[in-house]
Amino acid sequence: MNDWQWRLAIFFGVWLTLMLAEHAIGFARNPALWTRAGRHLTMALLGTALTRLLLPLGAIGGAAWAAQQNVGAFHQIAAPVWIEFLLALIALDLAIYWQHRATHAWPPLWRLHRVHHTDAVLDASTALRFHPIEIALSMAYKLAVVVALGIDPLAVLVFEIVLNATALFSHANVQLPERIDRALARLIVTPAMHRVHHAPDALRTNSNYGFCLSIWDRLFGSFRGFRHRPDGEGFGVAGMVADESVVAMLKRPFGGLR
Repeated sequence: MNDWQWRLAIFFGVWLTLMLAEHAIGFARNPALWTRAGRHLTMALLGTALTRLLLPLGAIGGAAWAAQQNVGAFHQIAAPVWIEFLLALIALDLAIYWQHRATHAWPPLWRLHRVHHTDAVLDASTALRFHPIEIALSMAYKLAVVVALGIDPLAVLVFEIVLNATALFSHANVQLPERIDRALARLIVTPAMHRVHHAPDALRTNSNYGFCLSIWDRLFGSFRGFRHRPDGEGFGVAGMVADESVVAMLKRPFGGLR
């Protein structure tokens, strides 16, 4: 199996497992689970197609090029392979954390990113709900980080697999026992932690930015606690009513919301 096959197999395996868990231990009732999944998968596929068109190398290809050209910080230092591998994973996750903060702080990026946040229901498929332009920009940013640091292609592959899996998990409509969720949140972002980020008010939306490791929010002062139980408040962006069609999501950054 090549890297794309591995990534797809693990991605759909994790997603299917979480969808089954959402049926069994859902945080809130979600009658349109499969319809939403189809729409959000369409958005992800459009983003992937645009990214492949504009950046055919991708992050792994960029890492391979950097290795061939001896470009990047990690290629200039002598360290054990396992240390470089671990540092690369940590550096990539930190880079994604700051990228996420930027999408909330800079209005042009927020217009794209709010497509993700105007989802009035939260489940694993929400992790796929990004505008294709944002997906392409995200890959361009990741590619720049990978080349600048000279990250090994295998580390990039492992990171992308882990990032996809943890993004699905953190958005999942599952209600873990509070004790287990809090224990996991010492290391990784959990559903109860990430639900805060999708709260309607701006204070909490602009918090809990982590995708994989939970340490960055605590370290940089953006941690705002947990939502362990349904509170009637819902999800989305205050004052914005989302149209769930794919066409509406594609148009949303370029006009107002009804």
